[in-house]
Amino acid sequence: MSELVSKHCVPCEGGLDPLSHDETTKFMSQVPEWMLSLDGLSISRSFKFSNYVTAIEFANKLTPIAEAEGHHPDLFIGWGKVVVTLTTHAIKGLSENDFILAAKIDEI
Repeated sequence: MSELVSKHCVPCEGGLDPLSHDETTKFMSQVPEWMLSLDGLSISRSFKFSNYVTAIEFANKLTPIAEAEGHHPDLFIGWGKVVVTLTTHAIKGLSENDFILAAKIDEI
């Protein structure tokens, strides 16, 4: 279990720099199933399911976690899959919050 699971997201209103490449690399090692976007501004993971209903059930399980953390992913829901994308819009890049939420979603 990643140490990130025990942390909580901190509200971000901007004014901070996105994570550096070294910081991003460190956090990526804690959520190895997630992919870094080519531009380095977001992370995403595709979750596979046997049907549409199961995919929706998964999305419904992650929704209260995102709401409790005050950090909301972009979701693409299709037949048998949910793609979760995380970025911190206020800083136009990645923050520790993205990795905290990724680790918590991995626990579902």
